[in-house]
Amino acid sequence: MQIRMAGRRIDLPEALRARVTLHLDTIAETYFAHALEARVTFAQARSFFTCDISVQAAQGLLVRGEGEAADAPGAFDDAAEHIARRLHRYRRRVGQHASDLARRERPEVGRQYILSQDEDGLARAGGHAGIATVYATAVAERETQIATLTVGEAVMQLDLADRVVLMFRNSASGGINVVYRRRDGQIGWLDPDAPAH
Repeated sequence: MQIRMAGRRIDLPEALRARVTLHLDTIAETYFAHALEARVTFAQARSFFTCDISVQAAQGLLVRGEGEAADAPGAFDDAAEHIARRLHRYRRRVGQHASDLARRERPEVGRQYILSQDEDGLARAGGHAGIATVYATAVAERETQIATLTVGEAVMQLDLADRVVLMFRNSASGGINVVYRRRDGQIGWLDPDAPAH
């Protein structure tokens, strides 16, 4: 597995690099036949360190963990523990998912845009006085993949990647669906093709 490490406002000593490599290799050997790559980013805030780990476990399967502590090794341990807990929860399904992905069609390609609001965050809508809408400018765009998944697989990917929202093509209906994490911690599912009751 290829591991990329970076530090923001922090130098990464060789001992920390070796620790990260050893620990991530152990996680990869435990849960995956062969992971593709991992990105580990350390940063120093005022009085603590943060660590963000993203592991591309297989094509279309991202696992993410964040951690913070008083020192960089502690922040890494916290983030690695988040990843290990998520993987342990989905251990059987991760292996099955990886083997199923090899037999599926390639994911659709879409565009993802990153938007920035103006100073006020508001603008007038279409010249109608008194109607305010959020005004945003596209500041970046990148290619993204829309995978064909079951709802259970989509929820698993949402949780493993620690995302707030995930759009996918529902393998049962063929339609575009969305799963998202609600404010109360539950998972919501949007299916525009579902019949009304």
